[in-house]
Amino acid sequence: MNLFTQLMTLLGLTTGTIITASSNHWLVAWSGLELNMLSMLVIMMKPKHPRTAEATIKYFLTQAIASALMLFSSMINAMQTGQWNITQMTDKYACTMLLLSMMMKLGAAPTYFWLPEVMQGTTTLTALIIASWQKIAPITILFMTHNHLPPMITILVGIMSTIIGGWGSINQTQMRKLMAYSSISNLGWTMVIFTTSPNIPTLNIAIYIMMITPTFMIMKNTSMKTLQDSTTMWTTSTMTNTTLTLMLLSMSGLPPFTGFTPKFMILNELVMQNLTPIATMMAVSSLINMFFYIRTTYITTMTTPPIMMLNTMKWRLTTTQQKLTSTLIPLSLITLPLMPTLMYMT
Repeated sequence: MNLFTQLMTLLGLTTGTIITASSNHWLVAWSGLELNMLSMLVIMMKPKHPRTAEATIKYFLTQAIASALMLFSSMINAMQTGQWNITQMTDKYACTMLLLSMMMKLGAAPTYFWLPEVMQGTTTLTALIIASWQKIAPITILFMTHNHLPPMITILVGIMSTIIGGWGSINQTQMRKLMAYSSISNLGWTMVIFTTSPNIPTLNIAIYIMMITPTFMIMKNTSMKTLQDSTTMWTTSTMTNTTLTLMLLSMSGLPPFTGFTPKFMILNELVMQNLTPIATMMAVSSLINMFFYIRTTYITTMTTPPIMMLNTMKWRLTTTQQKLTSTLIPLSLITLPLMPTLMYMT
């Protein structure tokens, strides 16, 4: 792929998301999603590999069906109310169909089937785009229609996503599939609070993107594809191994780290809304996610494969500057003192 094609693809990817996020008309938002999807297909097809072609076809079929459902729901709402404005989605059947289409685009339960396979069949950077940037446009549409979404279905989707994200990752050894199930679990925390407090899901998505970006960058720089690869990372860079461990603990939601902040705010809001049983279910299901994060941390730090002592540390390394990773890592670890301010703002 030459430089011009790369620039046009990235421009289309960015422009499609901006069009969808800034529009109030359903047809304009749909065109932005289609532009975003077509640009993403070009990025996914760059490596010439059968797994990549399979992942691209799966992504295309899923996103095309979701876009058709979204367009169909907007047409039903326009026939019933005469409105094409996104914020005027008042028909309950159209709202339910819209929620289903956005869940399919995001990869949340029960339409999560495509996300692990697609992320496993693509490169690390492409998987990062799918898990981060591609969430912005659907989340924006849900944010604009949160007043009309069916609350019980939205909460049920959130609980299912959290449980499936935890159970699905237990027997996985591929890092990209682990990150896919982590994304599904985080979407569950996002959806369960959408109808009661729409500002907290926005903060949750922003913090999650801030946490997974340096994690994917570390995976790319160390060529880490499986959990077994993480056991030999300390021979290349001890600091990278330590940083990855802290990032995984932050994503698990342990209290000293940034990942605990949105979960605490979501549980606090659920209790304040007299939804204590749902808050209890979310807290219990998060223990499953914490299990596989701590298991990954244990494999990374506490296990050492057989290796010759002469090769324990590479002394001649090529230093590369990773400014984005170096900036996001502290933000992903030490933002917890800002939690009172964030709670006051939301």
